[in-house]
This record gives sequence, C-alpha cells and structure tokens, in this order.
Amino acid sequence: MISTKMQEQVQGSSVIRAMFEEGKRLAEIHGVENVFDFSLGNPNVEPPEEVNKAIIEILNTENLLSIHGYMNNSGYEGVRAEIAKSLNDKYGTAFTLNNILMTVGAAGGLNVILKTLLNPKDEVITFAPYFVEYRSYVRNYDGELVIVSPNTLDFQPNLAEFREKITPKTKAVIINSPNNPTGVIYSEEIIIKLSAILREKQKEFGTDIYLISDEPYRELAYENAEVPYLTKYYENAIIGYSFSKSLSLPGERIGYLVIPDSAADFQNIIIAANIANRILGFVNAPSLFQRVVAKCLNAKVDIDAYNRNRELLYNGLLSYGYQCIKPEGAFYLFVKTPIESDVEFCNLAKQKNILIVPGTAFGCPGYVRIAYCVAYKTIERALPGFKALIDQIKKSNKVI
Repeated sequence: MISTKMQEQVQGSSVIRAMFEEGKRLAEIHGVENVFDFSLGNPNVEPPEEVNKAIIEILNTENLLSIHGYMNNSGYEGVRAEIAKSLNDKYGTAFTLNNILMTVGAAGGLNVILKTLLNPKDEVITFAPYFVEYRSYVRNYDGELVIVSPNTLDFQPNLAEFREKITPKTKAVIINSPNNPTGVIYSEEIIIKLSAILREKQKEFGTDIYLISDEPYRELAYENAEVPYLTKYYENAIIGYSFSKSLSLPGERIGYLVIPDSAADFQNIIIAANIANRILGFVNAPSLFQRVVAKCLNAKVDIDAYNRNRELLYNGLLSYGYQCIKPEGAFYLFVKTPIESDVEFCNLAKQKNILIVPGTAFGCPGYVRIAYCVAYKTIERALPGFKALIDQIKKSNKVI
C-alpha cells in the first residue's frame, strides 16, 4: 500500500493536469480543432532560433563524453559564471558563479531550497491565488503552507493580513511575479513594504525569514512593465528561475537558483543546497541544456504573439460581460465567474468543449484561470462559446 502522505497527494492530484488529460479525451471524440484547451501553461510559441543553433554548435564542436557527463552538483562553472554576469548586467547585482546553482527547472529549484531550509512544522507563507503545487512542495518536507487571503481588488499581496500571519515558525515566504494565475506583477512599492515587514518580524522573533521568488515568467512582461529583482530589496531573498517560458523549453527542465552572499547563513545554505540537489535524486541539472541556455541568455521568445492573444481574449471576454484584471505578464487571464461556483462554471464550459481551471485550485474561489498560450485561431474559435456560455447563464437568472 502507498504511503499515507502519497494517498493525500493522489486524492488532491492537480486539477490542471486532470483537465489537460480531459482535453485529450475530448479531442479524440470531437476532433482537436473543436476542443479549446486553456488548461495548461504549455508554451505554444517556438523557442528562439538561437536555441537550435546552440544545440547544433555544441554537439558538432564539443566532446560528447564531456557534454553528457557528470559535473559539480551546482552545474558547470562556466555556465554559472555566464548567468551571473548576465544578471549583473541586467540588474546591477554583483553575483559570481558561487551564487548560482543550476536546477531541474524552477520546480526542482524550489524543492532544493525548501529541502535545504525547512524543519518539520516550519511555516511557509504564500499569497492567494498561488501556484497549486506550492502546497505539495512544502508538504514534501513536512512544512506547513500558510495562505494569505486574496486581494481581489487588484491581486497585489494583502500585506495587512500577511503581517498578522508571520509567526516564530515562519521560515520562508514564496512569491510569484508575474503571477500564475493572475498575470499581475507585484509592484516595487509592494516589494519594499513586504521587505520592511519581514525585517521587522525577523527582529521581533530573532529569526531568519527567507523570501523565495518563483520566476518562470520574468521575461514575459507586456508594455515594458518592470519586474522588481528581489535581491536588491531584501537581504534574505532567493530567486528560483526557469527557462521554461522565456525560451519555450518546459520539457527540458532547466533553471537555476540565485542565493546571494547577503542571505543569512549563506555558506551553509550553498553547501546544503548542493547536497539537497544530489539526495533528492536530481544530482545535477541536464548537462546539454546547461550549455545551451548559457549561449542563449539574451535570446527571447516572441512575446508579441502572447500579447496578441492577450488582447483578443481580454477584449472579447469583456465585451461579453465577463470581469477580469488585465494581466501585465505571464500568459493567463484570471476571470471572475458570473455564477457563484467556479467549479460549476468550468463544468458548464466543458459542455462547450472549453477547458479552463477553477480558481479554487489556486486558493481563490469564484474565478477561473484561462491559459492563452495557445494558437490565435484557437481563441478566435473559442470566443463564440464563451459568449454563448454567459448568455446561457444570464437567461437562467444565475448571474451573481
């Protein structure tokens, strides 16, 4: 029999993945072109050409045994040095290769740092709506995830409640900006205030509280929106980055952690994170793609394609009577449901072959997440269904 902990995980298995599998089932019945799957944040924009060129160049010019062999658990020294230099050039930081640990995506990085930091019953705070897997990641190390209620006015963090929920057991705070599922970018003003609260509470309790920034969508910001770089605002900030979205490489599982010298107990954290990387079974990040991303640090996906999708879907839904904050980044709309139950609304949408994810999964009921990283034509073809859906609800007098 499986473990009790895994029984809980099976029962609470990701609704996003479940909806994705449902989309494949419906596509077999109705045809792919007649099923509108907005469930999974799977990039539909091709990787930049630099990625393909880098792969070919590496395989044609470098020693294959070296390319596919083991390396330091933190990753190749040259790759880490290139990433540190790139960050310093962009953000005015002063990182070296010793501040960078290559990871199996941002998810691998989050698990490494949580394994490094958490004792059983330690608390990790996050802000609703939040990425659904955070609870599982914290639970992996017998920590407890503490949720701050959503601020549905603008989806910036609810700092008043945040202050009240910090306790002597608080070991870390996870934030995600640009945010999944809202697309909101946490403002510099909010980051400054949040950092001040953490310093105040560290002093009050005599503890170290780490601010972990989950940043797979950093490069996906529209209209020149600025995404604050957290190590510039808070000494105990740790960055988890992924190339999944910035280079459209989700299946390659490549990312990194940034652990600054200013982090409390820095030397021991670096040593422990290296060990965590190994004993969690990652051992090291994928060797070929470490070398690939090092050659593509200035490359970008075609964010204009996502922006066209954003404008079409956002304006279309608003014209039908839906309510939504316009996303500043990432590739999600977080839409208020016209009926009270977001789960029921998703079931009604599924009857029109539209697959979306209930906000309840993100700790924010009454909303749904629509991932618009799909073909433009998919949105065009789906919009009549969204209109028919809200018209149907209006006729039934269920609109709240």
